[in-house]
Amino acid sequence: MVLSDRDIRTRLKKDLRISPFDDSCVQPSSVDLHLGNDFLVFDSHNQSLIDTKKLAKGLMKKIIVGKNESLIIHPREFVLGTTIESVKIPTDMVAHLEGKSSLGRIGLVIHSTAGSVDPGFEGQLTLEISNLANLPIALYRGMKICQISFNQMTSPAQFPY
Repeated sequence: MVLSDRDIRTRLKKDLRISPFDDSCVQPSSVDLHLGNDFLVFDSHNQSLIDTKKLAKGLMKKIIVGKNESLIIHPREFVLGTTIESVKIPTDMVAHLEGKSSLGRIGLVIHSTAGSVDPGFEGQLTLEISNLANLPIALYRGMKICQISFNQMTSPAQFPY
């Protein structure tokens, strides 16, 4: 069962954590999260390919975006980003990340495989950001980037994250 806005607020007073938390970001069945300022991008100038049998060191480089700067994601480009918020998921819940539909309509995808957040997870969320559009997309620190929803499990996980 997906938690409603009322249930999200109730659990935030108990064992669910989102920090920093802004109550105006609570939607009917999710909470909007914001884009952080550090990214990992492929350093394609030093690599000729990605060999899945031997992942190379230095495959990605870190970029930190300043307060009034943007990160330009080019068509078909892939970067890793983070949310500003840290979360703590109780052991009897699983969370799901989804992109904002307004961003999806311009071709921005925020996860390729890692859309679930395991019971017991604590920390900032990593976003797998791709530009499927034919034009570059500017991303800004602090912009609403995704939404997180919460599902109640039938019992707490035996082996949480």
